[in-house]
Parts: sequence; structure tokens; C-alpha cells
Amino acid sequence: MSDKLSAESVQPGRPSGSGVAHGPDPGRTVLALDDIDRAILAELTADGRLAVRALAERLHISRTNAYARLDRLMSEGVITGFGARIDPRRAGLGTSAYILITVEQTSWRTMSAELRQIPFVEHVSLVGGDFDILLLVRTPDNASLRDVVLERLQALDGVRSTRTWLIFEEQPGVAPREW
Repeated sequence: MSDKLSAESVQPGRPSGSGVAHGPDPGRTVLALDDIDRAILAELTADGRLAVRALAERLHISRTNAYARLDRLMSEGVITGFGARIDPRRAGLGTSAYILITVEQTSWRTMSAELRQIPFVEHVSLVGGDFDILLLVRTPDNASLRDVVLERLQALDGVRSTRTWLIFEEQPGVAPREW
């Protein structure tokens, strides 16, 4: 394995040394994390491209230990992948909105998959409260947002109502300092 974390090293389904497939298992209990595990998570949250050698040096552990811990955190589904943080505006997605959806209670399971297929839907959450589903949608312009809301979402079976909140400004998320 190279010192850089690569796409190959985090591929879902890649068996780990323990024979456990990568990815979360809903039937499995929460993994107990120690201080080093939490430090690994904090370092990788701040810089997901951090070389394993640099990670080991920062945490004062051996590279072998760092590799073993990373493999365990990935195989147990604690680390689910690595990705880039994208500035939506610079990527051509200048209109962002949160869309709250009220649905018929029996339609969530089928609707969940349908919502993930709609273009520009970045995040889908089942929530408790006055609404049932919260979407984060990023589109190139208002016309595209209109299409998502009026043509695609409201056409889904089981949607009772939608409410759209435009996002005027966003601040980048802050990585947790400690886990």
C-alpha cells in the first residue's frame, strides 16, 4: 500500500485484513474509538489527502499502526470515503436551496430512492417535526430550481407539499476539533 490514501484503498466492498467488507452494517454496534482513532478522524477531516506517513508522524505512531487503524476504521464503516470539498458557485451551481417536503407516511421508502435520482439534489434527510424530508439542492440558476421543485418533486406520488428556502450565503463547515 502506498503512503497516499488512494481511491483503491477506500473502495466499498474491498475486504480488509479482518475479512470484513467496507461500508456500514446497520446491524453492527457502534465502534469504540480511542484517543488515537479520534485524532486520526480529526486529521483526515482537516485534510483527507494527508499521506499515511505524515499522519503517523503527526500522531507519533508507526506507519504500520496508522495503516491498521485506517483499515479498521474503513472496514467498520466509521470512515466511509474520501472526497473533495467543492465551491458550488465556482462549479456553476449558483442557486442553492433547502427544500422541506411533507409526504404521505407510507411513501418514504419508495420516495427516498426517487429523490436521489433527481438532478441537483445533493443531500436527502428524513427528519422529525413539521416536515418529513429535507433536501439540499444546488442548481445552475433559478429556472433549474423551479424545474426541480415544480416539475420533479411535486410530480412524485406521495408528496403533499413543499417549502423552499433559498440560501443567500454559506460559510464553509468547520471540522470538529475533537471526536
